[in-house]
Amino acid sequence: MLKLRLKKTGRKRSPSYRLVIMEHTTRRDGRPIEEVGFYNPITKESSFNNEKILSWLKVGVQPTPTVLNLLKTEGIIQL
Repeated sequence: MLKLRLKKTGRKRSPSYRLVIMEHTTRRDGRPIEEVGFYNPITKESSFNNEKILSWLKVGVQPTPTVLNLLKTEGIIQL
């Protein structure tokens, strides 16, 4: 099953995350199928590729709860 989830990058105590498409059995920092955005929780900066995210969701990719909240906040998904 493919998941839309966060991949941690950055230094210790200064996290930053990339929004990636991965197999659900892959480790958190493993190789993604595709990177579709990033999120920095410290500066609240984020950038998402809306077209790619929506196309992956139509194919059946499941977002994690945290990613779902981010997408709702950005207005990409309306539920």
